[in-house]
Amino acid sequence: MAVDLDTIRAAQDRIAGHVRQTPVLEPVGPLHPVTEGRLVLKLDFLQPTGSFKVRGAVNTLKSLSDGEVARGLITASGGNHGLAVAYAAWMGGTRAVVYLPTSAPASKAENLRRWGAEVVIEGAVFDEAAVAAKARAEAEGMTFVHPFAPETVIAGQGTVGLEILDQIPDLDTVIVAIGGGGLIAGTATAIKGVRPDVRVIGVEPVGAPTHYESRKAGGLVTLDAIETAAGTLAPRRSEQINYDLITAHVDDIVLVDDAAMVAAARWLWEECGIGAELAGAAGLAALQAGAVRAEKGETVCTIVCGAGTDGIG
Repeated sequence: MAVDLDTIRAAQDRIAGHVRQTPVLEPVGPLHPVTEGRLVLKLDFLQPTGSFKVRGAVNTLKSLSDGEVARGLITASGGNHGLAVAYAAWMGGTRAVVYLPTSAPASKAENLRRWGAEVVIEGAVFDEAAVAAKARAEAEGMTFVHPFAPETVIAGQGTVGLEILDQIPDLDTVIVAIGGGGLIAGTATAIKGVRPDVRVIGVEPVGAPTHYESRKAGGLVTLDAIETAAGTLAPRRSEQINYDLITAHVDDIVLVDDAAMVAAARWLWEECGIGAELAGAAGLAALQAGAVRAEKGETVCTIVCGAGTDGIG
């Protein structure tokens, strides 16, 4: 199964009724961060479990055989994908096991347990947790659900792009935070498939520039270290499918530091009443910090992709 506009539309049909079509919000006021254009926020943190990740997890669940579901779902995650897999396991009436790195917030582990998942803390970063989770999946015959590489996950995440196009007909630019690259790979594929004129820009932390460095090198690279508090944007390495789709459909990738994401998260809270994790504020941070500039009259959308309080606590 290749990821294209048709597979994303099929995913949209498959997950209908199990995820929400989230609203958009247009901030106003003198502290508006886009002085020359129009800013629209896509509020995908309003999904069940608090992030866009349920789109890909549910699409994956609905694409598995009964036997694959019955064996239980296992994954590794910075937190949000794990919660989405726990939600999918609840839907499928099966068990969920989620491996988290030590860098994941304790609140993510607590939420996972509330959803009934078994939580295992393993490794300092996502990549190390993933190795352990894959080994257990093989040993116990469980179904491993990768957080950003499976085509079913990418297609599910791409459904947010279809919603954005329906909700913002005059869209010029969309800004998407990048962790492993599932959200931006799917969103960019959907948007460029319908509106190739729309500019798609990715945002990564300065301390975790996985795709920025891969694009510069002309191929996948593995970072030596991760140095950001935005744990959900922090794999040391992505996967080839994500790299290929991002290379094909994403116009540019920019970097923001943690301080900019904190400032953006505080703005979202103080001006819009939105509690966004650092990853959820990354797109706005790129605008506020000047890494992305809106032209006069331009309509810019950024996806608030995850709920949290790590930027406003």
